[in-house]
Amino acid sequence: MKLTAEMSLYPLQENYIPIIRTFIEDAAKKSGVTLVSNAMSTQVCGDWATVIELVDQCLRASTERFGKQVLVCKFIPGELEISE
Repeated sequence: MKLTAEMSLYPLQENYIPIIRTFIEDAAKKSGVTLVSNAMSTQVCGDWATVIELVDQCLRASTERFGKQVLVCKFIPGELEISE
């Protein structure tokens, strides 16, 4: 089953842009997903387990590297057409 996740990361520190970029770059390394970023969020679509694993791994790695942050994530069952 396919799953689409729309994610917005909010690092809890002043120099937040490099942290967000690193999060997106890490997410883009995951094979088997379609990823599109814009100014407000990053959308990821793929197999259910793969998307959940991506969210877990990317948030865990980002938190370990950069400290506290908030990830707002919407999960939409199914495959959506995501475009830039």
